[in-house]
Amino acid sequence: MRPGQILVADHNGVYVIKMVGDVRLTLCMSFDQFIDNMFADKAFCEVLFDLSEAEAIDSTTLGLMAKISILGEERVGARPLIFSPNESINRILDTMGFADIFIIVNELEKPIGVTQALASAGEQAVDEAQVKTKVIEAHKMLMCLNKDNEKIFTDLVNMLEAEQ
Repeated sequence: MRPGQILVADHNGVYVIKMVGDVRLTLCMSFDQFIDNMFADKAFCEVLFDLSEAEAIDSTTLGLMAKISILGEERVGARPLIFSPNESINRILDTMGFADIFIIVNELEKPIGVTQALASAGEQAVDEAQVKTKVIEAHKMLMCLNKDNEKIFTDLVNMLEAEQ
């Protein structure tokens, strides 16, 4: 598997987030900072996720995606779009309940252009306590989506909170 990357672009408040390769926890701090900056943009109006080159996405990243959808719905009243032609990724999205908070499509009329890559945790100083906090937050987002997610992630969240 290719190492994970999250590429981003924006134009007039429309944000494109492209995930490539094996997207894991190491990107959560920079991705969460990007999310904060995106929602600080007064022009923010829409988000499109391009998962066409994603090979795997971990639960922390899925939780941060859910955060974007939930906050976006609150802010502008619109659900983000996920472009994912990968059936294994689509099964994960379905299992997590993403059809309830995203619009999911497996084809687009036009290609998507993305320009800026987020830094991975390995490229910046990372505080382990901050990472744990982000992991807990991301998994709580998933837990609030449905009862199955709550059952799956309760023990993990409890364990991580006990370690803090």
